Amino acid sequence: MIKLNINGVDRDVDVPEDTPLLWVLRDELGLTGTKFGCGVAQCGACTIHLDGSPMRACQTPVGDVADSKVVTIEGLVAENASKEGKAVQAAWRALDVVQCGYCQSGQMMSAAALLTSNKKPNDKDIDAAMNGNVCRCATYQRIRAAIHDAAKRLEA
Repeated sequence: MIKLNINGVDRDVDVPEDTPLLWVLRDELGLTGTKFGCGVAQCGACTIHLDGSPMRACQTPVGDVADSKVVTIEGLVAENASKEGKAVQAAWRALDVVQCGYCQSGQMMSAAALLTSNKKPNDKDIDAAMNGNVCRCATYQRIRAAIHDAAKRLEA
């Protein structure tokens, strides 16, 4: 049995320690907002926060996160979410960022992590932080604009 803290809730899962966290979140806990994209930690669709830092869940063994706090997209946009999570969600809606939506949970997780560490990112900061988050619909300009909008919301 592995004890996890997911979105502030302690959970027990009975899976092998080498099971990717992504599959535990989706298949064992029913948290399907974190998406499977490439399976090799290159696309960003499976991005979660591990102790506040963005991490790719598809390549993270669940046994490695037992003493950590994991936040998924469900936790990022919950009522008790961080101010960064709320600002990102509001900006994504206001600027109509989503096209197909598949990559957006990973994009939002990376954006919120950036805004947690950098309250006023410039375009170069945003590009660096979002590098590795692939959007097949190419909404990169809207994503960047939404991150700037979320930063302004945090400032207000």
